[in-house]
Amino acid sequence: MFYLLIIQLQMKLIRRINDLNKAIKSKNELGFVPTMGGLHKGHESLIKISKKKCKFTIVSIFINPKQFNNKNDFRKYPRDLNKDIIILKKLKVDFVYLPSVNEIYKDHTFSKFKLRKSQQILCAKHRKGHFEGVLDIMNRLTKTILPKYIFMGEKDFQQLFLVKKILEKNYKVKIISCKTIRNVNKVALSTRNFLLKNSSIIKAGFIAKKLINLKSRIIKDKKNSQQLLNNTKIDLVKNFDIKIEYLETRNTTNLSLNIINKNFKIFIAYYIDNVRLIDNF
Repeated sequence: MFYLLIIQLQMKLIRRINDLNKAIKSKNELGFVPTMGGLHKGHESLIKISKKKCKFTIVSIFINPKQFNNKNDFRKYPRDLNKDIIILKKLKVDFVYLPSVNEIYKDHTFSKFKLRKSQQILCAKHRKGHFEGVLDIMNRLTKTILPKYIFMGEKDFQQLFLVKKILEKNYKVKIISCKTIRNVNKVALSTRNFLLKNSSIIKAGFIAKKLINLKSRIIKDKKNSQQLLNNTKIDLVKNFDIKIEYLETRNTTNLSLNIINKNFKIFIAYYIDNVRLIDNF
C-alpha cells in the first residue's frame, strides 16, 4: 500500500472522467496507449514509442466486458493491477486511466457501431459482438481523452484496421501501427500467453515458425495459396493437437481474399490449452 502511494505521487492514477479531464486539460501532443492490463513487453514497446513521439503519454487499463462474447473468457482474463502499475511507473508514464465499468457505461447506452456483412470475417465471424464492443470503448476513450496519437500493435491486425478506419474518420487523431513483438521462439506476446503452460508456449513457437515458412512459400506461389494453406492446416492439427478456428490469407489494404499483386498477411486463430490465440505473419 505504501509503495502504491509513492507511485501515485510520481504518476497520476485517475479513475473518474471528471478527474481525467482536469488532469489532461491543455496537454498537447498527447499519446494514448489503450490496454486491458496484463502488461508485457509488447505493451511496453507501444509506450516507449509514444514517449519518444509525444510530450505526454496516457495509458488506460480497462477490461471491457462488452467485447467478450464468452463470459468464461472474461472471467479468466489475466489481471494483476499492482504489477501493471509498477511497469508503468518504471516507464515513466504520465497518466494512467483506471475507470470502472460503471464509470465508462454510466449512460447505459451501447455500441452504435455495426459491422457490415463484408466485415464479418476472421475474428468478427467467430466472436459475435466483439468488434462492436471494441469500437464502442475506443470511441468512448478517444472522445474523452482526445489524443493526438493512439498506438496499437499489429498482432490484433483486424482490430487495428477497424479502429483506424472509424476513429480517424470521426476525430483528429492518428492511429500509429506498431510491429508485433515476439519472444525468442517467434511467439507473439499476448496477455493470454500467461494462461499457457510452458510446453504450450514452446509448441506455439513451432507453429509460428511453420507459418513464417508458409508465408515465404506463398509469396513464391500465390496462385496455389489455398492448397498451401489447406496442407499446413492439416499438418498443424495433426502434429500439434490444436483446434484451428481460421487460417487465411488476406490483403492488408482492405482484408479481402485477393492477394494477387497485393501485400498480404496470413491470419490464424487457434485454441491450445483451451486458450484462444491469434496471430498474423
